[in-house]
Amino acid sequence: MSPSPPPAELLTAMITPAVLISASGTLILSTSTRLARVVDRVRELSRLSEALFTAADAPFAELRWKGIDEQLDTQTRRGVLLQQALTCFYVGLGIFVATAIALAVVSYAPPVAWLPSALGIGGMLTLFYGCVMLLRETRLALRAVDSEMAFVLELSARHRREAPPR
Repeated sequence: MSPSPPPAELLTAMITPAVLISASGTLILSTSTRLARVVDRVRELSRLSEALFTAADAPFAELRWKGIDEQLDTQTRRGVLLQQALTCFYVGLGIFVATAIALAVVSYAPPVAWLPSALGIGGMLTLFYGCVMLLRETRLALRAVDSEMAFVLELSARHRREAPPR
């Protein structure tokens, strides 16, 4: 049986998973904030929808309904991407904790020396996939902003065309 590594070497090896655990936590926090913003936006769209429903004589009601429906669809897609990213980040966090534990176990069970590397690679791939989901969500968020600006400009143009002269 090979001698176990010195404690300082073991602690040094455990620093990498600790840094990745911290990175995972930061990604979880920022993604949770983004998801909360999507929830806030959906609630606002719901309030607008209810107001439009109760004010049947609102100008350009049909255009407004269409805009709200499109925005709700986009927010739903954003929410799904953010949920997938969050899942990846939480799984990655768990894998990095398991990597740190596996590093300690390897010092007492050398036959499983491959385990920390496999876990570390798996965790990094999971974080990478979560980041890809965030990139997709960011692109969708920018398209949503562009679409909403186009909607507001169209509504404004219609108001100007149909407003009575002063």
